[in-house]
Amino acid sequence: MTEKHLILEEADPVIFYGVNNANMQMIKALYPKLRIVARGNVIKVMGDEEELCAFEESIERLQEHCAKYNSLNEEDIIHITKGERTKRDGIQGAIVFSVTGKPITARSENQQRLVEAFETHDMLFAIGPAGSGKTYTSIALAVRAMKNKEVRRIILSRPAVEAGEKLGFLPGDMKDKIDPYLQPLYDALEDMIPRQKLNEMMEQNIIQIAPLAFMRGRTLNDAVVILDEAQNTTPAQIKMFLTRMGMNTKMIVTGDMTQIDLPRSQKSGLIEALNILGGIDDIAVIQLGQKDIVRHKLVTKIVNAYEAYEAHKPHETHETHETHETHETHET
Repeated sequence: MTEKHLILEEADPVIFYGVNNANMQMIKALYPKLRIVARGNVIKVMGDEEELCAFEESIERLQEHCAKYNSLNEEDIIHITKGERTKRDGIQGAIVFSVTGKPITARSENQQRLVEAFETHDMLFAIGPAGSGKTYTSIALAVRAMKNKEVRRIILSRPAVEAGEKLGFLPGDMKDKIDPYLQPLYDALEDMIPRQKLNEMMEQNIIQIAPLAFMRGRTLNDAVVILDEAQNTTPAQIKMFLTRMGMNTKMIVTGDMTQIDLPRSQKSGLIEALNILGGIDDIAVIQLGQKDIVRHKLVTKIVNAYEAYEAHKPHETHETHETHETHETHET
Protein backbone atom coordinates (compact mmCIF):
# COMPACT_ATOMS: atom_id res chain seq x y z
CA MET A 1 0.00 0.00 0.00
CA THR A 2 1.32 3.44 -1.04
CA GLU A 3 0.73 6.73 0.75
CA LYS A 4 0.81 10.22 -0.77
CA HIS A 5 0.25 13.75 0.54
CA LEU A 6 -1.36 16.15 -1.95
CA ILE A 7 -1.28 19.88 -1.22
CA LEU A 8 -3.96 22.31 -2.38
CA GLU A 9 -1.69 25.15 -3.49
CA GLU A 10 -4.00 27.06 -5.84
CA ALA A 11 -7.54 26.25 -4.70
CA ASP A 12 -9.15 27.58 -1.54
CA PRO A 13 -9.75 24.54 0.74
CA VAL A 14 -13.12 25.89 1.93
CA ILE A 15 -14.46 25.96 -1.64
CA PHE A 16 -12.69 22.75 -2.64
CA TYR A 17 -14.08 20.64 0.21
CA GLY A 18 -17.58 22.14 -0.07
CA VAL A 19 -20.26 22.90 2.50
CA ASN A 20 -20.12 20.26 5.25
CA ASN A 21 -17.38 18.52 3.22
CA ALA A 22 -19.94 17.54 0.56
CA ASN A 23 -17.36 17.72 -2.25
CA MET A 24 -14.88 15.61 -0.32
CA GLN A 25 -17.55 13.00 0.35
CA MET A 26 -18.30 12.84 -3.38
CA ILE A 27 -14.60 12.42 -4.19
CA LYS A 28 -14.31 9.59 -1.64
CA ALA A 29 -17.36 7.90 -3.17
CA LEU A 30 -15.74 8.00 -6.63
CA TYR A 31 -12.58 6.36 -5.27
CA PRO A 32 -13.86 3.72 -2.82
CA LYS A 33 -10.65 1.68 -2.94
CA LEU A 34 -8.61 4.53 -1.50
CA ARG A 35 -8.37 5.75 2.07
CA ILE A 36 -8.62 9.55 1.95
CA VAL A 37 -8.15 12.00 4.82
CA ALA A 38 -8.26 15.78 4.29
CA ARG A 39 -7.01 18.35 6.81
CA GLY A 40 -6.34 21.99 6.05
CA ASN A 41 -4.84 22.18 2.59
CA VAL A 42 -3.35 18.65 2.72
CA ILE A 43 -5.06 15.53 1.39
CA LYS A 44 -3.52 12.27 2.63
CA VAL A 45 -4.39 9.27 0.49
CA MET A 46 -3.42 5.59 0.73
CA GLY A 47 -4.02 2.73 -1.66
CA ASP A 48 -2.91 0.96 -4.81
CA GLU A 49 -0.27 2.81 -6.88
CA GLU A 50 -2.31 2.82 -10.11
CA GLU A 51 -5.44 4.03 -8.33
CA LEU A 52 -3.39 6.70 -6.56
CA CYS A 53 -2.07 8.05 -9.88
CA ALA A 54 -5.60 8.41 -11.28
CA PHE A 55 -6.72 10.10 -8.06
CA GLU A 56 -3.81 12.55 -8.14
CA GLU A 57 -4.60 13.55 -11.74
CA SER A 58 -8.24 14.14 -10.83
CA ILE A 59 -7.31 16.27 -7.79
CA GLU A 60 -5.05 18.40 -10.00
CA ARG A 61 -7.84 19.02 -12.52
CA LEU A 62 -10.35 19.72 -9.74
CA GLN A 63 -7.94 22.17 -8.14
CA GLU A 64 -7.42 24.00 -11.45
CA HIS A 65 -11.19 24.26 -11.92
CA CYS A 66 -11.70 25.52 -8.36
CA ALA A 67 -8.93 28.13 -8.65
CA LYS A 68 -10.20 29.40 -12.01
CA TYR A 69 -13.92 29.60 -11.25
CA ASN A 70 -13.89 30.01 -7.43
CA SER A 71 -16.51 27.29 -7.45
CA LEU A 72 -16.75 23.50 -7.23
CA ASN A 73 -19.83 21.32 -6.80
CA GLU A 74 -20.70 17.64 -7.01
CA GLU A 75 -21.75 17.89 -10.66
CA ASP A 76 -18.42 19.49 -11.54
CA ILE A 77 -16.57 16.72 -9.73
CA ILE A 78 -18.33 14.00 -11.69
CA HIS A 79 -17.66 15.68 -15.05
CA ILE A 80 -14.02 16.46 -14.28
CA THR A 81 -13.15 12.99 -12.98
CA LYS A 82 -14.63 11.59 -16.20
CA GLY A 83 -12.53 13.99 -18.27
CA GLU A 84 -15.60 15.92 -19.46
CA ARG A 85 -16.22 19.66 -19.75
CA THR A 86 -18.30 21.42 -17.12
CA LYS A 87 -21.03 24.01 -17.70
CA ARG A 88 -18.69 26.83 -16.66
CA ASP A 89 -16.16 25.87 -19.32
CA GLY A 90 -18.61 27.11 -21.95
CA ILE A 91 -19.08 30.60 -20.46
CA GLN A 92 -17.89 33.26 -22.89
CA GLY A 93 -16.54 36.74 -22.17
CA ALA A 94 -15.62 36.27 -18.50
CA ILE A 95 -12.44 38.03 -17.39
CA VAL A 96 -12.38 36.14 -14.08
CA PHE A 97 -14.95 34.67 -11.70
CA SER A 98 -15.97 36.23 -8.40
CA VAL A 99 -15.68 34.49 -5.03
CA THR A 100 -19.34 33.49 -5.44
CA GLY A 101 -18.59 31.89 -8.82
CA LYS A 102 -20.25 34.59 -10.92
CA PRO A 103 -18.47 35.69 -14.12
CA ILE A 104 -16.93 39.16 -14.07
CA THR A 105 -17.21 40.61 -17.56
CA ALA A 106 -16.78 43.93 -19.35
CA ARG A 107 -20.15 45.67 -18.94
CA SER A 108 -19.78 48.39 -21.53
CA GLU A 109 -18.17 48.99 -24.91
CA ASN A 110 -15.29 50.99 -23.46
CA GLN A 111 -14.65 48.46 -20.71
CA GLN A 112 -14.38 45.87 -23.49
CA ARG A 113 -11.90 48.16 -25.28
CA LEU A 114 -9.84 48.18 -22.08
CA VAL A 115 -9.90 44.36 -21.99
CA GLU A 116 -8.80 44.14 -25.62
CA ALA A 117 -6.09 46.80 -25.21
CA PHE A 118 -4.61 44.83 -22.31
CA GLU A 119 -3.94 41.95 -24.72
CA THR A 120 -2.00 44.10 -27.19
CA HIS A 121 -0.32 46.82 -25.09
CA ASP A 122 2.08 46.77 -22.15
CA MET A 123 1.01 50.20 -20.88
CA LEU A 124 -2.54 51.51 -20.69
CA PHE A 125 -4.23 54.64 -19.38
CA ALA A 126 -7.90 54.23 -18.38
CA ILE A 127 -9.53 57.63 -17.86
CA GLY A 128 -13.13 58.04 -16.72
CA PRO A 129 -15.60 59.22 -14.07
CA ALA A 130 -16.46 57.54 -10.79
CA GLY A 131 -18.25 54.23 -11.28
CA SER A 132 -17.13 53.64 -14.88
CA GLY A 133 -15.38 50.41 -13.91
CA LYS A 134 -11.84 51.45 -14.80
CA THR A 135 -10.23 50.24 -11.55
CA TYR A 136 -12.39 47.14 -11.10
CA THR A 137 -11.86 45.97 -14.68
CA SER A 138 -8.12 46.63 -14.42
CA ILE A 139 -7.82 44.55 -11.25
CA ALA A 140 -9.85 41.74 -12.86
CA LEU A 141 -7.38 41.72 -15.77
CA ALA A 142 -4.47 41.56 -13.33
CA VAL A 143 -6.02 38.65 -11.41
CA ARG A 144 -6.64 36.77 -14.66
CA ALA A 145 -3.04 37.26 -15.78
CA MET A 146 -1.79 35.91 -12.46
CA LYS A 147 -4.15 32.92 -12.48
CA ASN A 148 -3.05 32.11 -16.02
CA LYS A 149 0.58 32.28 -14.82
CA GLU A 150 1.36 35.06 -17.31
CA VAL A 151 2.89 37.05 -14.42
CA ARG A 152 4.07 36.13 -10.93
CA ARG A 153 2.60 39.02 -8.97
CA ILE A 154 0.22 41.95 -8.83
CA ILE A 155 1.27 45.36 -7.53
CA LEU A 156 -1.40 47.95 -6.78
CA SER A 157 -0.66 51.52 -5.79
CA ARG A 158 -2.36 54.83 -5.06
CA PRO A 159 -1.12 58.28 -4.12
CA ALA A 160 -2.02 58.99 -0.48
CA VAL A 161 -3.65 62.37 -1.12
CA GLU A 162 -6.22 63.70 1.33
CA ALA A 163 -9.72 64.56 0.16
CA GLY A 164 -10.76 66.82 3.02
CA GLU A 165 -8.89 65.02 5.83
CA LYS A 166 -5.26 65.19 6.89
CA LEU A 167 -3.24 62.00 7.34
CA GLY A 168 -1.71 63.30 10.54
CA PHE A 169 -5.11 63.58 12.23
CA LEU A 170 -6.10 59.97 11.46
CA PRO A 171 -5.53 57.49 14.32
CA GLY A 172 -2.94 54.72 14.35
CA ASP A 173 0.50 54.09 12.84
CA MET A 174 1.49 54.80 9.22
CA LYS A 175 -0.18 51.60 7.92
CA ASP A 176 -3.41 52.51 9.71
CA LYS A 177 -3.27 56.00 8.21
CA ILE A 178 -2.64 54.77 4.66
CA ASP A 179 -4.99 51.76 4.53
CA PRO A 180 -8.19 53.85 4.12
CA TYR A 181 -6.77 55.24 0.85
CA LEU A 182 -6.10 51.71 -0.41
CA GLN A 183 -9.42 50.18 0.71
CA PRO A 184 -11.07 50.33 -2.76
CA LEU A 185 -8.27 48.10 -4.04
CA TYR A 186 -8.80 45.62 -1.18
CA ASP A 187 -12.54 45.61 -1.91
CA ALA A 188 -12.03 44.67 -5.57
CA LEU A 189 -9.55 41.91 -4.72
CA GLU A 190 -11.88 40.45 -2.09
CA ASP A 191 -14.55 40.13 -4.80
CA MET A 192 -12.25 37.98 -6.93
CA ILE A 193 -10.00 36.00 -4.57
CA PRO A 194 -11.22 34.05 -1.51
CA ARG A 195 -10.20 35.86 1.68
CA GLN A 196 -7.93 33.10 3.03
CA LYS A 197 -6.11 32.77 -0.29
CA LEU A 198 -5.85 36.56 -0.62
CA ASN A 199 -4.29 36.85 2.84
CA GLU A 200 -1.74 34.17 1.94
CA MET A 201 -0.86 35.93 -1.32
CA MET A 202 -0.39 39.24 0.46
CA GLU A 203 1.77 37.66 3.17
CA GLN A 204 3.95 36.12 0.45
CA ASN A 205 4.07 39.43 -1.50
CA ILE A 206 2.45 37.79 -4.52
CA ILE A 207 -0.08 40.61 -4.24
CA GLN A 208 1.29 43.91 -2.99
CA ILE A 209 -0.73 47.02 -2.16
CA ALA A 210 1.31 50.09 -1.34
CA PRO A 211 1.17 53.89 -1.50
CA LEU A 212 2.95 55.42 -4.47
CA ALA A 213 5.86 56.72 -2.38
CA PHE A 214 6.92 53.09 -1.71
CA MET A 215 7.58 52.53 -5.45
CA ARG A 216 10.72 54.68 -5.58
CA GLY A 217 13.90 52.79 -6.41
CA ARG A 218 12.16 49.56 -7.45
CA THR A 219 12.25 47.74 -10.79
CA LEU A 220 8.97 45.89 -11.24
CA ASN A 221 9.46 42.68 -13.25
CA ASP A 222 7.04 39.90 -14.17
CA ALA A 223 3.99 41.70 -12.83
CA VAL A 224 0.80 43.59 -13.56
CA VAL A 225 1.19 46.99 -11.93
CA ILE A 226 -1.81 49.28 -11.46
CA LEU A 227 -1.66 52.93 -10.40
CA ASP A 228 -5.11 54.06 -9.28
CA GLU A 229 -6.31 57.67 -8.79
CA ALA A 230 -3.38 58.89 -10.89
CA GLN A 231 -4.96 62.35 -11.27
CA ASN A 232 -3.63 63.00 -7.76
CA THR A 233 0.01 62.39 -8.67
CA THR A 234 2.52 65.14 -9.30
CA PRO A 235 4.47 65.14 -12.59
CA ALA A 236 7.55 63.84 -10.75
CA GLN A 237 5.59 61.06 -9.05
CA ILE A 238 3.97 59.68 -12.19
CA LYS A 239 7.26 59.83 -14.10
CA MET A 240 8.89 57.89 -11.25
CA PHE A 241 6.11 55.31 -11.37
CA LEU A 242 6.12 54.80 -15.14
CA THR A 243 9.89 54.31 -15.18
CA ARG A 244 9.63 51.43 -12.67
CA MET A 245 8.48 49.18 -15.54
CA GLY A 246 10.57 46.02 -15.88
CA MET A 247 10.62 42.91 -18.06
CA ASN A 248 7.37 41.00 -18.68
CA THR A 249 5.38 43.74 -16.96
CA LYS A 250 2.13 45.42 -17.86
CA MET A 251 1.12 48.76 -16.37
CA ILE A 252 -2.37 50.22 -16.08
CA VAL A 253 -2.85 53.82 -14.95
CA THR A 254 -6.37 54.89 -13.99
CA GLY A 255 -7.70 58.33 -13.18
CA ASP A 256 -10.63 60.72 -13.12
CA MET A 257 -9.90 64.27 -14.29
CA THR A 258 -12.94 65.62 -12.39
CA GLN A 259 -11.67 64.47 -8.98
CA ILE A 260 -8.29 66.15 -8.55
CA ASP A 261 -7.55 66.61 -4.84
CA LEU A 262 -4.13 68.23 -5.21
CA PRO A 263 -3.52 71.76 -3.92
CA ARG A 264 -4.67 74.41 -6.39
CA SER A 265 -1.08 75.39 -7.13
CA GLN A 266 -0.03 71.82 -7.99
CA LYS A 267 -0.28 70.47 -11.53
CA SER A 268 -1.71 66.98 -12.03
CA GLY A 269 0.91 64.52 -13.23
CA LEU A 270 -1.72 62.52 -15.12
CA ILE A 271 -2.65 65.48 -17.32
CA GLU A 272 1.00 66.11 -18.11
CA ALA A 273 1.75 62.42 -18.76
CA LEU A 274 -1.12 62.09 -21.23
CA ASN A 275 -0.02 65.22 -23.06
CA ILE A 276 3.55 63.92 -23.29
CA LEU A 277 2.86 60.22 -23.96
CA GLY A 278 -0.48 60.30 -25.78
CA GLY A 279 1.14 60.01 -29.20
CA ILE A 280 3.19 56.87 -28.50
CA ASP A 281 1.74 53.99 -30.52
CA ASP A 282 2.59 51.31 -27.93
CA ILE A 283 0.60 53.08 -25.21
CA ALA A 284 -3.19 52.70 -25.20
CA VAL A 285 -5.42 55.46 -23.83
CA ILE A 286 -9.01 54.36 -23.12
CA GLN A 287 -11.55 57.09 -22.41
CA LEU A 288 -14.57 55.97 -20.37
CA GLY A 289 -17.63 58.16 -19.93
CA GLN A 290 -21.08 58.40 -18.37
CA LYS A 291 -22.44 55.52 -20.46
CA ASP A 292 -19.86 53.24 -18.82
CA ILE A 293 -21.02 53.92 -15.26
CA VAL A 294 -22.16 50.62 -13.76
CA ARG A 295 -22.98 51.65 -10.20
CA HIS A 296 -26.42 52.65 -8.94
CA LYS A 297 -28.38 54.61 -11.59
CA LEU A 298 -28.24 57.69 -9.36
CA VAL A 299 -24.45 57.85 -9.86
CA THR A 300 -24.97 58.70 -13.54
CA LYS A 301 -27.47 61.43 -12.60
CA ILE A 302 -25.07 62.85 -10.02
CA VAL A 303 -22.20 62.94 -12.53
CA ASN A 304 -24.47 64.61 -15.10
CA ALA A 305 -25.63 67.22 -12.59
CA TYR A 306 -22.09 68.12 -11.56
CA GLU A 307 -20.93 68.34 -15.19
CA ALA A 308 -23.83 70.68 -15.98
CA TYR A 309 -22.98 72.82 -12.96
CA GLU A 310 -19.29 73.01 -13.90
CA ALA A 311 -20.19 73.96 -17.48
CA HIS A 312 -22.33 76.93 -16.43
CA LYS A 313 -20.46 78.38 -13.45
CA PRO A 314 -18.02 81.29 -14.00
CA HIS A 315 -14.77 80.15 -15.61
CA GLU A 316 -11.82 79.91 -13.24
CA THR A 317 -8.33 80.46 -14.59
CA HIS A 318 -6.43 77.50 -13.26
CA GLU A 319 -4.18 75.58 -15.63
CA THR A 320 -3.66 72.83 -13.07
CA HIS A 321 -7.20 71.52 -13.43
CA GLU A 322 -7.72 72.25 -17.11
CA THR A 323 -9.65 69.71 -19.12
CA HIS A 324 -7.38 67.27 -20.90
CA GLU A 325 -7.93 66.80 -24.61
CA THR A 326 -9.47 63.46 -25.51
CA HIS A 327 -6.99 60.97 -26.89
CA GLU A 328 -7.99 58.07 -29.06
CA THR A 329 -6.72 54.55 -28.39
CA HIS A 330 -3.45 53.94 -30.19
CA GLU A 331 -3.25 50.47 -31.66
CA THR A 332 -0.16 48.66 -32.74
